[in-house]
Amino acid sequence: MNENVLIVAAHPDDEVLGCGGVIAKHIDDNDNVSVVFMADGVESRNYQDFESNISDRKTHALKACSILGVNNPIFLNFPDNRMDSIPLLDVIKSIEKIIDKLSPTIIYTHNDSDLNIDHRITYQAVMTSCRPQQGSSIKKIYLFEVLSSTEWSLSSYGSFVPNCFVDITNFIDVKIDALNEYLYEINEFPHPRSVEAVKALAKIRGPSSGFMYAEAFKVERDIVS
Repeated sequence: MNENVLIVAAHPDDEVLGCGGVIAKHIDDNDNVSVVFMADGVESRNYQDFESNISDRKTHALKACSILGVNNPIFLNFPDNRMDSIPLLDVIKSIEKIIDKLSPTIIYTHNDSDLNIDHRITYQAVMTSCRPQQGSSIKKIYLFEVLSSTEWSLSSYGSFVPNCFVDITNFIDVKIDALNEYLYEINEFPHPRSVEAVKALAKIRGPSSGFMYAEAFKVERDIVS
């Protein structure tokens, strides 16, 4: 049976960094994949014309998602790096509406201890929206890692210890192609948000799980009926 998969990413580019290979793998398996972006990823930066930059970022997000095989991503347009200024209930309700409409069976979202505040708010809102109740469509929730946030997490919040590894050997090139759509987010190596670092992480996660390239996740929920 095909799965309904929902990716809840704080910002455009997090979907590629966190689970771009897995998205492409789900598409290859004929699963239904939807992506929602919580914040614009631009507003907190010192751009003179941030409206134009928000528009550009959406254009790049559409292209990146298309490369992975996903159409019509959802943009919720919460303020970048200020999601903690929005009542959490409003964030939760926005996700609940999407879940009600799409009935996902699998959700991928951010790690709970990431340095970035939008990542942590996204995690909290997703988990609240996905309260295990009778009749819920959601069976599995996975947390992904995002370079320059997950590995920089504050010790008081814990750390990312993956217990699920997915072989993306056949999809690493697609992941990198999608990442290249976010050229303004890519830095020179050894910055963690460089193409070399992203491939290096996949190489580390691969051999540690018996694959050439892999993406790693924490299993937050796995319901078997």
